[in-house]
Amino acid sequence: MTLLIPPRTQDIGFTVKRLLPSRIKQRVGPFIFVDHMGPAHFEAGTTAGDVRQHPHFGLATVTYLFSGAMMHRDSLGSVQRIEPGAINIMTAGKGIVHSERLPEDIREQQDAVEGIQTWLALPTDVEDCEPSFAHYAADEIPSVNLPALSARVLIGSAFDVESPVKTASKTTYIDLSLGADTQYQPDFPQQELAIYVAWGNVTVNDEPVPEYHLAVLDEHAVISTVSGARILLLGGEPLDGERFILWNFVASSREKLRAAGERWTNGGFEMVPGEVEWIPLPTIS
Repeated sequence: MTLLIPPRTQDIGFTVKRLLPSRIKQRVGPFIFVDHMGPAHFEAGTTAGDVRQHPHFGLATVTYLFSGAMMHRDSLGSVQRIEPGAINIMTAGKGIVHSERLPEDIREQQDAVEGIQTWLALPTDVEDCEPSFAHYAADEIPSVNLPALSARVLIGSAFDVESPVKTASKTTYIDLSLGADTQYQPDFPQQELAIYVAWGNVTVNDEPVPEYHLAVLDEHAVISTVSGARILLLGGEPLDGERFILWNFVASSREKLRAAGERWTNGGFEMVPGEVEWIPLPTIS
């Protein structure tokens, strides 16, 4: 049986569908967090949808938009508009702070904002690395067009092309559009893989995978469509050891999580230039 992970609805100022982490499975390869954001519209002249500055530790965030735009600012001084098809990767390492806000033109035009937000857990030997930020424009991401399949290779290598996006461990992340009556069998030895069905009629090994579900694949998985679909293939080499999660922090020990939380509460993180609002550490019951 294919392991299916259903979405959980979360409100982060707008509605998201959360797939990972789940009680069924914490991570797939390095992917330890997967959110499908939107599609959402935000009222002009408001701050609805803005995410105030907040910290991350021990992970890398990957932002990929289907539509709309977001404005990223971080404690390194990075200021970057994120648009559909681009990849933003922010490696938190020992700690970074960022905000995500809606550009005014997106509000005024009532453009739908939709995309996938993921976190990659870092290997233990680099979870305390220096923070960094990288942006890859949509035209830097390689694409492949085949008779019944098109792909954008966001991270990793596939279909004889390689993404320029750099990650701390071997990672695969592909945006796939499959035509009607199409079969695709992923071939990524020694990697854990899953698919997220953004839309369409999909089966894995003849078992249906509903829209907005994550399906964890076995090494012989065959993905099939009836009427076409858009899926995200994600995964990579498994990481050694346990990972613990507290709010926006990921670490190989609970002690590191507690220390990161105390550091944020006590003002020990570098803040985002020009930002004055921040999100406090939530009370964990």
